[in-house]
Amino acid sequence: MAITSDKLTTSCCIAGGGPAGMMLGFLLARAGIDVIVLEKHADFFRDFRGDTIHPSTFQLMKELGLLDEFLQVPHQEIERFTAVFNHTPLQIADFTHLPGAKKAIGMMPQWDFLKFLQQQASQYSCFKLIMNAEVTDTITENGRVTGVKTSSKDGRSEITAAVVVACDGRHSLLREKAGLKVIRSGVPIDVLWFRVSRQQTDPSQILGRFSSGIIMVMLDRNDYWQCAYLIAKGGYEKIKEKGLEAFGNNITQVAPFLADRVDELKKWEDIKLLSVDIDRLQTWYTEGLLCIGDAAHAMSPVGGVGINLAIQDAVATANILYGPLREKKQIDNSLLRRVQKRRTLPTRFIQRLQTTIQNSVFQKRLSATNKTMKPPLFMRLLNAFPLLQRFPAYAVGIGLRPEHIQTPDVGRAAK
Repeated sequence: MAITSDKLTTSCCIAGGGPAGMMLGFLLARAGIDVIVLEKHADFFRDFRGDTIHPSTFQLMKELGLLDEFLQVPHQEIERFTAVFNHTPLQIADFTHLPGAKKAIGMMPQWDFLKFLQQQASQYSCFKLIMNAEVTDTITENGRVTGVKTSSKDGRSEITAAVVVACDGRHSLLREKAGLKVIRSGVPIDVLWFRVSRQQTDPSQILGRFSSGIIMVMLDRNDYWQCAYLIAKGGYEKIKEKGLEAFGNNITQVAPFLADRVDELKKWEDIKLLSVDIDRLQTWYTEGLLCIGDAAHAMSPVGGVGINLAIQDAVATANILYGPLREKKQIDNSLLRRVQKRRTLPTRFIQRLQTTIQNSVFQKRLSATNKTMKPPLFMRLLNAFPLLQRFPAYAVGIGLRPEHIQTPDVGRAAK
């Protein structure tokens, strides 16, 4: 990794310190590849991010020899998913039969997960994480991306690299600069995120609560609930017009045990709007630049699978690129195409599944006025025949074409 004044040179420059970026940076550094990860924020602490650790990720930690250490990070484990439909619980997914190191979904604040990856990666001398560094543009030569321009509190700098990997999220600047075509799917929902305090006597459930015209997911954060309240696309202003009291009444309708705590939401600023999108790039790459994770395919929060796909993308990318990077070969489009080809099938499968659930379940329930409306047939079947619960568990917990660690460990060298 060469440094000259405000210019850096590295083998791989990764824009974005989320799950995809940090996992890729760790795996490449572990394989002895110079890598710089750029994160535009000062830390990883941002609320209302996905917290799911999937069985496939636990398996990766085992393959890395880190599972025991990883399990020391505070988290909860969910062996079964239950949906509460008009106050009647329905069990719809059972993870206890899955193969691998852990037969459960983990719930871990994303900042703790990213911090863990940072701590592991920082033990390798070829890893560099730069916080407060926002990517502002690409550097191109003869039509090839050769690096990025960044801006930070210390000024502007340039980083040149053999390959640039965009992990900068669903509103990726790098994919915009590259002019990559986005294929968008219609999404009928948005999500309102907020938190309310949790009491030890509260019931524990993780997937969702359904009532007449109301759907809410509650994530256990020990001392508080992180809540995702689904609304019709573009319907936030109508909800605000009705007032916070009416919104609180809706919450207690679907989760009555919160009746003594909804007044914790004192202003609309306590509630954050997430505009839900499902999209994917037609082509994930251009000369010298590869997009993975949300930068390549924005997912709905349904099933919490976006993190899993991002991590799997990172593993596949490391497996394919570490050899050519180590041998100082040019990273041409044939290599980047291999990453997209390998990860397209699981991406399309999950996006199709999310679209089906949103259109056939969420959209209908959000517009429902019949308080005695029955649960969807597939939920009733899953609850009635426990053997069927293994299928959604596998789709969410492991997915199609799970990745495995192929990159070597060259040995840790402290900085």
